[in-house]
Amino acid sequence: MNLKEPILTKAILLFAEKGFAGLSMRQLAKEIGISVATIYHHFPDKQSLYQEAVLFAFSDKEQIFTELWDRPSSAEQKLSDFIRITTEFLVQDRDFHRLIQREILDANPERMRLLAQTVFKKQFEFLLLLSAELAPGRDTHLTAISIVSLVKHQLEMLPLRRHLFGWKPEHEAPEVITEHVTGLLLMGPKG
Repeated sequence: MNLKEPILTKAILLFAEKGFAGLSMRQLAKEIGISVATIYHHFPDKQSLYQEAVLFAFSDKEQIFTELWDRPSSAEQKLSDFIRITTEFLVQDRDFHRLIQREILDANPERMRLLAQTVFKKQFEFLLLLSAELAPGRDTHLTAISIVSLVKHQLEMLPLRRHLFGWKPEHEAPEVITEHVTGLLLMGPKG
């Protein structure tokens, strides 16, 4: 029986909960109900398991982003679609969101390089091109990071926002976040 996919699925959840350093291969094996040797049969070491788990977590999202960039639509529409898709993914896949959030907080240089060069490289390159088209003359790297940050931070602030004055339940809807962030980026705070 091929256990690779169940191992990866459980590893994503546990890496998101415990972080890279907080999860041992023994703990993972116990959670799945298999031997440590079975995990090592599929993955030579913890780093390999981690890399494959992150790639596995992002694999279903990759094709949808690729389709977005290939569509014959305006830069403004692509921006809106990127924000909507990213928001939906982060809302729907809490384990992936938590995994990425934890990794950014841990800031291990080797794992950051891995994420940048394998998981996010292609999408970030497209976002750089979109940023250059939307804001010629601006630093495309900072613009692309700002786009991602605005979306990601909206969702990371949800637990606190619910207790701040002015919060409304509809503020959590992906379409509301998409409209707000897109408008903010295209028209500025006064638009």
